[in-house]
Amino acid sequence: MDQVPGSPQEPKDAHGGDGLPACYRHPDRTTGIHCTRCDKPICPDCMVSASVGFHCPDCVRGGGTGHSASATAPRTIAGGIIAANPRLITLILMGINLAVFIAVLIADKEDGSNQLLSDLVMRGRTPSGYLPQGVANGEWYRLVTAMFLHQEIPHIAFNMLSLWWLGPPLEAALGRLRFFVLYMLAGLGGSALSYLIAPPDAASLGASGAIFGLLGATAVLMRRLNYDMKPVLILLGLNLVFTFAWPNISWQAHIGGLVVGAAVAYGMVHAPRERRNLVHTATCVVALLAIVAVVWVRTLQLVG
Repeated sequence: MDQVPGSPQEPKDAHGGDGLPACYRHPDRTTGIHCTRCDKPICPDCMVSASVGFHCPDCVRGGGTGHSASATAPRTIAGGIIAANPRLITLILMGINLAVFIAVLIADKEDGSNQLLSDLVMRGRTPSGYLPQGVANGEWYRLVTAMFLHQEIPHIAFNMLSLWWLGPPLEAALGRLRFFVLYMLAGLGGSALSYLIAPPDAASLGASGAIFGLLGATAVLMRRLNYDMKPVLILLGLNLVFTFAWPNISWQAHIGGLVVGAAVAYGMVHAPRERRNLVHTATCVVALLAIVAVVWVRTLQLVG
């Protein structure tokens, strides 16, 4: 059968002399841009701007699936279903952070002891002679609750502004479930590294670990889409300088969140389409197991 340019039978991976693939509709034009839904190469004349990246004409018309016409719902670059509101999970996470902040503020103002904050903050364990509190004493929930705690208005304001800026584009690119899982794993990664390296009686709190995870994921996504990396690298560099130069900042939580967020995002956006769900699940499971291993090793050190 003869191949007609732009037809589904045309080889999608045809390459030109410069090593770049050819546009699936214009075989004589090489391009470095791919449709973020079906991953077909598209030239500037064919690409249609989308909320994240570009789509090919077939996907815009609702008929593009990359390999099969059986797919009924458009998908993100990570295989998630494209939602009508790409900010829903971001808004929910912001709401949880704000609700916890207000609840702790009210509770601790009533008794004046900051007891609720102390019961939820990330802490390895308290010094000898104090009540046995901390992750090492079985209070593993602190790894999670600390992710949603903030003590001062500037702290929560900065983190929520960062979440509002970074969250929606990632949520649109990954899909709601994958975005939520990435956020939680990055936050847990930050808590775990803080637990491993920081002094046992040190207290840390805030969504910064998860936010750094979103920043790392943004860098991975922009690299995957062949975007200009300078803005996100500059932003990342400034945040790292601020992390190490400013006193009383848990750099461990920032680095832990950054590493886990970037690693999970890499697995999500680079997974082969035919094994996407398997790779995504494996990536998240491996990240979670690594976090559990770090917590387990540190706990043995503290209680041994």
